[in-house]
Amino acid sequence: MFIRSQNEYGLLAQQRQLMEIAKIFRKTPTPAEKKLWSYLRSRRLAGLKFRRQHPVFRYIADFYCFELNLIIEVDGGIHDYQIPHDQSRDEYLRERGYTILRFRNDRIDHDISNVLEEIKQMTLS
Repeated sequence: MFIRSQNEYGLLAQQRQLMEIAKIFRKTPTPAEKKLWSYLRSRRLAGLKFRRQHPVFRYIADFYCFELNLIIEVDGGIHDYQIPHDQSRDEYLRERGYTILRFRNDRIDHDISNVLEEIKQMTLS
């Protein structure tokens, strides 16, 4: 019989909680996330599969591409007040092999073609 340790149960509970939060986030996207998703979904961008509000370790990525180990974050005004947190999060994920691209809401709203081109460039690296 396989017996799980208390720590393993804690990690499983944490993962379940992240999955529930991600589900809520998927149901309530920001306008910028909704717009970007319309270009990323269903392999519309360079044939890449993106997931929306996907748990990665202890964080939830706005968009995640498994094939490239690529995380795309859409940053609104709140991110102006949490720069140290975002830097720490990005460092943690980069140390684990992820590439992170961050785009401001206004950039997605007004410069979507260049945002998409930057994401496409990741397929060439």
